[in-house]
Amino acid sequence: MSETNNTLDVSVEDEHTTAVENKSSNNEPLQNLLAQVNRAVVGQEAVVRHVVLALLANGHVLLEGVPGLGKTLLVRALAKTFSGDFKRIQFTPDLMPSDITGHVVYDMTNKSFQMNHGPVFTNLLLADEINRAPAKSQAALLEVMQERHVTTEGESRPVPLPFMVLATQNPLEQEGTYPLPEAELDRFLVKVVMNFPTREKEVELTKLITQGVVDDNSSLDAIEAALTASDLLNYQQQVANVEVDEQVIDYAVRIVRTTREHPSIYRGAGSRACIAMVRIAKANAFLEGRNFVLPDDIKSMAVPVLQHRIALTPDVEIEGLTAPDVLAQMLDDIEAPRQ
Repeated sequence: MSETNNTLDVSVEDEHTTAVENKSSNNEPLQNLLAQVNRAVVGQEAVVRHVVLALLANGHVLLEGVPGLGKTLLVRALAKTFSGDFKRIQFTPDLMPSDITGHVVYDMTNKSFQMNHGPVFTNLLLADEINRAPAKSQAALLEVMQERHVTTEGESRPVPLPFMVLATQNPLEQEGTYPLPEAELDRFLVKVVMNFPTREKEVELTKLITQGVVDDNSSLDAIEAALTASDLLNYQQQVANVEVDEQVIDYAVRIVRTTREHPSIYRGAGSRACIAMVRIAKANAFLEGRNFVLPDDIKSMAVPVLQHRIALTPDVEIEGLTAPDVLAQMLDDIEAPRQ
């Protein structure tokens, strides 16, 4: 690739300088939203940021972490920051698809069929331990995650907007679990790993929960709404309008295509990964006050977008390498457009 093709047009930044300054002030409610959630979920700033970015990009999140790290608290806090509805489904082996989507029943009083809406009709849906339910129940989420509507008895019913599924799974317990099929994994915009907080943050968390409060959810009481659901939909539209240079799109595509050729990866990512990477890169640029995407936005979002979409070769797994390890090495070898 020639230097001309490998260099971003500097005039793009000059052209949008004023727009960026205006967007920075418009981002204050979003920065307040981040601060509110971090106030409740102590020591998980990176996780909170990725979840908010996925929400801005109108995507879904697969959240992996051991129990007790505040996954449910995170979703409840996020819902409260924009006065949204929150519902939770505990996935179990006996969970039926109708327990998720709802079902039609006959009302003897009115002598007509009535729809009993399932918990999926909400703004933020926590699918807790999603891999504990069989594939048939997991598949009940496929349509609503992609289309934002549910089809029952031949009738399509839209879910409230904004809508996001945040599914959790425990990486340590494998007994009695059902691996998520590739088609469902691909529906999640990003996979975020929730680790233990640092010692300092854990001390802060323990003090917060044990001083003058009666339960673990008291930290939600201090959270105030930073914006409305309508505001959030408007932000999602603004994110969709963030500009992306063709060379930056090409960079995202080259990253995804490399996963299909890398010797350490036996199953690479599909085309939906290209779209997901650009979408969340737009959200990252917007949150930082820019209305154009930089190569660094793509690179910083590559691991969360790709780590659940690839499978490593057995010999690499035996060596103890993980998907983020291989992806980090791969990204270092892929030349990015010059800024």
